[in-house]
Amino acid sequence: MYYDLKTDSYIKTEPNRSLKFLYETIIGRFILKIATTKLVANLYAFYMNSKLSKHKIKKFIKKNNIDMSIYQDKEYSSFNDFFKRNIKKDSRKIEDGLFSICDSKLSVYEIDSNSSFKIKNSIYTIEELIKDKTKYKYALIFRLCVDDYHHYIFPDDGVITKEYEIDGILHTVQPIAFKKHKVFTENSRNITFLDCKNLGKVCYVEVGAMFIGKICNEKKQTFKKGEEKGHFEFGGSTIILLLEKDVKIDKKIIENTKKGIETIVKMGQKIGE
Repeated sequence: MYYDLKTDSYIKTEPNRSLKFLYETIIGRFILKIATTKLVANLYAFYMNSKLSKHKIKKFIKKNNIDMSIYQDKEYSSFNDFFKRNIKKDSRKIEDGLFSICDSKLSVYEIDSNSSFKIKNSIYTIEELIKDKTKYKYALIFRLCVDDYHHYIFPDDGVITKEYEIDGILHTVQPIAFKKHKVFTENSRNITFLDCKNLGKVCYVEVGAMFIGKICNEKKQTFKKGEEKGHFEFGGSTIILLLEKDVKIDKKIIENTKKGIETIVKMGQKIGE
């Protein structure tokens, strides 16, 4: 079940049978051990970057009901070339206040005095997530599905103070994996510390996921609000935004997160103050 913030409505979705097989059967879990390695991700990425994958594009668009009118017209050389497609400039507007940094399904968690927060059955601590002891108040989790626009932007004006990678495996970021795995601390991730004009200290965490070949970030030290930070190559993935400032998140997003319901948001859409 998803909640659409723009239309103020709920959308029911069908379970992914392939993921249920991988995560809930003995044979599936054996295959999963192989599928979540970087070697498999790199081999799959090689195929997705080749001309051999072009035939998948039309079927993917139809299956996921993707509105191609909002994307730039282009002849794609591979499926991955299509997957990292660019949106038209007028397709997304940066609204006032706290806004979504990407197209995604959003959940928001308050971080307690022990620097921890709970997702499904797992307790996450800030230190195990980013290998740093900085205190934060909110964890905004933006989960990108395969049909989402896979570029992401900066939430404010500011400077990058530190950046590093944490190695790991590549579980799916679909909720089914959360039942038995601490996905966000097991998966590979890129950590960027931001010093922002209005938001103060922010930690920006891109989490790799099943079949993700690359997390591709722009090389820069200073940035402007709404400026592109980077993009993912093939696969669904997640971005975690850790906020030090005591912001006001839209009440509907908080209420739905407590019910285990993600909120559909678009890049630039207002989600709080």
